[in-house]
Amino acid sequence: MKVKLSPVDRIYKLKNDAAPLSFTLPSRNTRRYPLLWYDEDNNVNRPLRYAINQKSPFEDEQDGNAIVEPVIFESGFLRVPKNNPVLQQFLYYHPLNGRSFEEVNHEKDASKEVEILNAEVDALVLARELGIEQMETVYRVMIGKDPSRVTTAELKRDILIMAKQDPRGFVNVINDPMLKLQSTVHKFFEQKLLTFRNGQKEVWFNTTTNKKKMLLVPYGEDPYSTVAMFFRTDEGIDALKMLENLISE
Repeated sequence: MKVKLSPVDRIYKLKNDAAPLSFTLPSRNTRRYPLLWYDEDNNVNRPLRYAINQKSPFEDEQDGNAIVEPVIFESGFLRVPKNNPVLQQFLYYHPLNGRSFEEVNHEKDASKEVEILNAEVDALVLARELGIEQMETVYRVMIGKDPSRVTTAELKRDILIMAKQDPRGFVNVINDPMLKLQSTVHKFFEQKLLTFRNGQKEVWFNTTTNKKKMLLVPYGEDPYSTVAMFFRTDEGIDALKMLENLISE
């Protein structure tokens, strides 16, 4: 079913913030660049072609005197006035629409920006309300370093920066029920009660009475998360209690 676009000026942009001086979009169906639109009503693929002297972007609706012109994005953008409906239709049906380029939607872009800003504000407010102990826990998990090596002011600053740079990730960490356990795992490594071997592929006990291997870290898995999950198993609960009795505050 063919679409009928409202007669308004439209702006298109290359995706992923691409902004080359010029980018030429394929404007006719060829073997190298097949431009086909699937017509569900008639169950056929219809070839596209942009011709300035035609009334349709479909080749099967054009005459034999088509004047084909290139479609060029300049600095990442293409402006198409309402008095060029054929080009607007051609871009609507183009196979690269939504993949390499898209129509600028100011309302949609503004809504997305508001959503991002709200997430940032929520994360910053949450970060500001954290107590020192909670900050240390988040610091261990998100940065993977010992918070005792930084001042309180540095700790607060780094927490706020993390919240600002990755608000959704920050909130997810705060709401993660595994947060406290993961922080405890980091403490075990900081205090050398647990150690890594073989490029963080193996975790070993390193207490006075136990120097045995605790587990193997599966390929591609986060070693700290792997240890935390182990401590939630029947086998790991006793090991967790033993290590917690040895940890020094």
